[in-house]
Amino acid sequence: MSILIDYLTLIGWGAVGIFTMAVSLWILLGIFTWLTPVDEWDELKKGNLAIAIVMASVIIGFALVISSAIAPPPITP
Repeated sequence: MSILIDYLTLIGWGAVGIFTMAVSLWILLGIFTWLTPVDEWDELKKGNLAIAIVMASVIIGFALVISSAIAPPPITP
């Protein structure tokens, strides 16, 4: 029974992490596109590879910061 509770806890926290990551990235990308003078989404639709690389690096950078913020602290015995 203890293993079942552990798995349910794992699934619950995984869902919370996915939701938090998605909402945070959506908000941060909205702020990023609002602050820049270029319409990134229109440029991506046109096939601009340079903007695609910049947006990918921005998403990876935001994801690294968010993941370190929502990660639980290490368990020390």
